[in-house]
Amino acid sequence: MAEGKARRRWWAAAAAVGLVAVAAWAVAWLRGPQLPGYEVVRGPLVHNVVATGRVATPSRVLVGAEISGLVLERRVMDGDRVEPGDLLVVLRARDLEARRDEARAALEALRSNERPDARARLRQAQAELDQAERELARRRELGERQLVSRESVEVAAQAVVAARAAAEQARLALQALDGGARELQAIQQLEQAEADLARAQIRATVPGTVLVRNVEPGDTVTPGQVLLEIARDAPGEVLLSVDEKNLERLEVGQPATCIADAFPMRPFTATVFHLAPAVDPARGTVDVRLRIDPQADFVRQDMTVTATVETGRRDDGLAVPNDALLDADPGSDRAAVLRIRGGRVERVPVRLGLRGLAMSEVLDGLEPGDQVVAAAALGAGALPGEGDRARVRVQPLPEAGHHDRAATHGELPMSLD
Repeated sequence: MAEGKARRRWWAAAAAVGLVAVAAWAVAWLRGPQLPGYEVVRGPLVHNVVATGRVATPSRVLVGAEISGLVLERRVMDGDRVEPGDLLVVLRARDLEARRDEARAALEALRSNERPDARARLRQAQAELDQAERELARRRELGERQLVSRESVEVAAQAVVAARAAAEQARLALQALDGGARELQAIQQLEQAEADLARAQIRATVPGTVLVRNVEPGDTVTPGQVLLEIARDAPGEVLLSVDEKNLERLEVGQPATCIADAFPMRPFTATVFHLAPAVDPARGTVDVRLRIDPQADFVRQDMTVTATVETGRRDDGLAVPNDALLDADPGSDRAAVLRIRGGRVERVPVRLGLRGLAMSEVLDGLEPGDQVVAAAALGAGALPGEGDRARVRVQPLPEAGHHDRAATHGELPMSLD
């Protein structure tokens, strides 16, 4: 009797469990399958292009020798700051020194010896001319009174002509030595000798930092040989090679945040200031130059840098993960999503704005709070049809990666590599 009651209670419990299971199955069948998806939200959007490049000096000056010689001194090391006129390298130039001293001595002799002598000769020639002219005048007077012969007068006249020619020659000789051709020639020879000697002292012509030195004391150098390489002072640059598919998104003036591998905890700002006019056909990339903020004084030449260029921003935009988009063509702003509304599937066309690797902006077609299916996770063969019953298992929004500055500011990640 008791055993029969127990068996009836067991069957009653089993029946109750079965009824609950059937009811749960019926409810689940009525509600449809649970599909992975997202809830559409509104918030600030940042669209980035992320690329890796190197710090590049806009101008490198190659310092070379203009003459052959033996290096006596090297005054700078790698990393030294230089200003225009700073002495960098000294070459031995004894022959040039001798030529300079010879030209200097010649100019000094001209000024201290030849020029005074020429002045004395001019004074003497002028005195002789005056004497000849007085003698001519006296003989002409005597000739008029027929006290001397005509021949005597003619001889005196010829003496005046000769004295005048000698005085003119003396004047020209002094003129050549006193600011004239000979003195100018001597000055030019001295200047040339000093200029040649100055080439033995190699000096900086621009302000900057020594990057490379290729010379040591005792080396013999020849004209044209590069001795030093100087990075000219100028706002630093970052040279990026960006995939050409991102070219339409890049513009001069866009801000960027850069992180050098050597200083990962010291991000610095930069600005796009140049886009190459042509694409590298071998790599399919375009060169982009960023101008570094001058306050980033720790940046060094050829450092590896990861730059995040902000190519678009929305203070309040509607975003949907990319794996929820259907028929999304990179060259079009049109796509579609599977929205769950009232427990049923709807295929909704949408118009896109900013597009990134993780998220895309939706301009038309959805509203905040809408639930969309992660269609990419299901595959084409498992997609529900329009009007089918379904539910959404809401997943977290995707992250854009550690290079995305937006992720650290609570903004929707929309970066492009």
